[in-house]
Amino acid sequence: MTTAPLFNRIALIGFGLIGGSIARGARAQGLVGEIVTTARSEKTRARVAELGIVDRVVETNIEAVRDADLVILCIPVGACGPVTAEIASHLKPGAIISDVGSVKGAIVKDMAPHLPKTAHFVPAHPVAGTEHSGPDSGFAELFINRWCILTPPEGTDPAATDRLRAFWAALGAKVEIMTPDHHDLVLAITSHLPHLIAYTIVGTADELAQVTESEVIKFSAGGFRDFTRIAASDPTMWRDVFLANKDAVLEMLGTFTEDLSKLTRAIRRGDGEALFDHFTRTRAIRRGIVETGQDSAAPDFGRPHANLKK
Repeated sequence: MTTAPLFNRIALIGFGLIGGSIARGARAQGLVGEIVTTARSEKTRARVAELGIVDRVVETNIEAVRDADLVILCIPVGACGPVTAEIASHLKPGAIISDVGSVKGAIVKDMAPHLPKTAHFVPAHPVAGTEHSGPDSGFAELFINRWCILTPPEGTDPAATDRLRAFWAALGAKVEIMTPDHHDLVLAITSHLPHLIAYTIVGTADELAQVTESEVIKFSAGGFRDFTRIAASDPTMWRDVFLANKDAVLEMLGTFTEDLSKLTRAIRRGDGEALFDHFTRTRAIRRGIVETGQDSAAPDFGRPHANLKK
C-alpha cells in the first residue's frame, strides 16, 4: 500500500465494471483520500451506496467533479463528449480528466474542445474486462498485469501524464503511451475486430434453422464458448466503439476478409500445405501471447482474483 494518496479526491462518473474496479483497487491500495461517484440510474446510485465502496454517491455529474483532483469518465464512448461539456466549467484548476474508453481518437475529438486550459486531459484505456457489468461486477484485481494505454494529446503536461501513469501502475497495470490514432489501429485488430467476429458467429449460429438453440448450448465446444463469452459484452459500449472507430475497424475488417478468402480457396482446393503453414504461424503467435503473460487458464473473463502487490 502506498504511504500517501496520489490524489486527495477522485470522481468516477459511471460505476460499472471498470468504475467499480477502479474504486475497489484505489481503496485497497490507499491511492486516494476520497472517492466520489455518480451514475445515471438512481437504482445504480442506490446500489453503490449500499456496497459502501466509495465515500460519497451524488446525484449529478457536476456535484461529483467538484474539487476533484482526478476525474475519470467510466461511461460509453458516445456519452463522453456531452458529459465533458456539462462538467467542464466546474472542474478544479489543475485537475486531471481521463476516461476508460477503448477508442481514443473520437474521445480526443469529442472531449478536448470542451475542456478549460486549466485542466489536464490524459485519455486512458485499461485493456481489461469481463462479460459482466453493473456496480457489483467490479473487483480490485481486474487490472493486475493488464495493459493500460495512455494517449495524451500533444501539449499535455508531462507531469499530469506521469501522475496518471503512477495511478494505473499502482492498480497493478502495465502502462504504455501511444498516440490516439496508433491506439485505435492497434485495438481495431486486437480487440474490436475479435468482438465483431464473435457477435457475428454467435448470431449466425442462432439463425441456423437446422440447429436448435438447445443443441447449440448443449454441444458448445471451447471455441464457441469463448465466442459467446465475448459476445455477452455490453451492447451500448460496443455499439459506440464500432461507430467511433469505424475507419480503423473497416481497414482491419478488409484485411481479415482477404485472409479469410485465402483460407476459403485453400479449403476448396484441398491445399493442406497452405492450411498447415497458416495454422503453424498463428500457433506461434498464440504462444508468444502466453509467453508475455497476457493469458492464463482463465484470461480476463471470469479470471480468479489475484492478490494485489503490496
